[in-house]
Amino acid sequence: MRHRLLLLSTADTELLAARHADPRWRVANPARLDETTLADLVGDADVVVLRLLGGAQTWPEGLSLLQSGEVPLVALGGEAAPDAEMMARSTVPAGVAGQTLDYLREGGRDNLAALAGFLCDSLFLTGEAFEPPLAMPEYGVHERAGEGGDTSGDGPTVGVVFYRAHEISGNTAFVDTVCAAVEQHGAVARPVFCSSLRDPDDRLLALLADCDAVMVTVLAAGGTAAASAGAGGDDEAWDIGEIANLDVPVVQAMCLTSTREAWAESDGALTPMDAAMQVAIPEFDGRVITVPVSFKQVGDDGVPVYAGDPERAHRAAGTAVRLARLRHVDNAEKRVALVLSSYPTKHARVGNAVGLDTPASAVRLLRALRDAGYDLGGLDVDTLDGDTLVHRLIEAGGHDLEWLTEEQLAAAPVRVPLAAYRAWFDALEPALRAAMLQAWGEPPGRSTSTAPTSCWPGSGSATSRC
Repeated sequence: MRHRLLLLSTADTELLAARHADPRWRVANPARLDETTLADLVGDADVVVLRLLGGAQTWPEGLSLLQSGEVPLVALGGEAAPDAEMMARSTVPAGVAGQTLDYLREGGRDNLAALAGFLCDSLFLTGEAFEPPLAMPEYGVHERAGEGGDTSGDGPTVGVVFYRAHEISGNTAFVDTVCAAVEQHGAVARPVFCSSLRDPDDRLLALLADCDAVMVTVLAAGGTAAASAGAGGDDEAWDIGEIANLDVPVVQAMCLTSTREAWAESDGALTPMDAAMQVAIPEFDGRVITVPVSFKQVGDDGVPVYAGDPERAHRAAGTAVRLARLRHVDNAEKRVALVLSSYPTKHARVGNAVGLDTPASAVRLLRALRDAGYDLGGLDVDTLDGDTLVHRLIEAGGHDLEWLTEEQLAAAPVRVPLAAYRAWFDALEPALRAAMLQAWGEPPGRSTSTAPTSCWPGSGSATSRC
């Protein structure tokens, strides 16, 4: 008799590994199960292995249903350390539950295949031969298959850091997509997998030490509680330590939890969870936030796989490669823009930020740039203060039409020829063009204020000066 095994796990990479390991495994994610589907799956199984990230409280109804059923249950937490509460809910001997956790802790196809044999032999005395849990590497360099895996070259080196779980489950096509995009920009890609960037091993850091930039899909490296890193909190609550000591740009390449279709159709683009975990929190690490490089697409058995997006990956890789090349440019030759907010577009709002003295911070940043060898064009930052900086910006011009003068317009360094503006406008989506025409009239627009008429396109000039 060939026994049927059911793996219910909140880790999709674990489901992928089991699906490819042994045909006896059926897999599903509890987060995507309704009561009817769960009953059908359990009714067709001889043993159920349940692994919940977050423990029993994350799926109490389902856990109770499984525990009260006749099918043997191995209940485990989703972390590497044993979850005593979950293991106590198991209906198999404690030794079987503990050994199952050992297999799942290491993960990968080989361990999931061996786990199938272990469970059948231990619970049903099938007499199968099975291997003990095989220790899998905690980190390493991903070996890319097929074309584009050559890491030789004389361009800058960009590390691509992703989760170990993807490596051992074979869910790495999106990593290959990102690496190919890096190489298209003329750089060398070095894909590195790891379990975490918190307290990284010296040997892991050595794999990244000579990189000129790092693209990261692993989540934040700093503290575990972002709330305690705020104003008035513990100064040590958020510390990225050795990652910061690499002294290279760290670029966040987002792996979204939604499909590409859902992302494209959504006005908000990112789900609240993705916005928090892949934008807001990584910013505590000082990462440069870019764009999504992969999406979750539904694969076989309804298990999502990470699908790399070549166009978006190319965009993110371009940012990383340009930052990598900047490391080899002398600071005096670099051109850096310091951009302050100005919204609403009034002089009183230049550098506006609630509760913060942005102009003073800008002056400190300018002094730091001067000390690092950047060319400030003769600006005397030693005598500069925040108020003086803001007034100098206002004198140079701005978007406050009530105070904009002819002299400021004449000195404006940027001009857009009407033909170029028209070409840009004609390339926009039809719906956007229609909305702009309704709001502002035919390109390049019309004035609806009392500002000097020479400020506005459409007043007889072939060049827009605003």
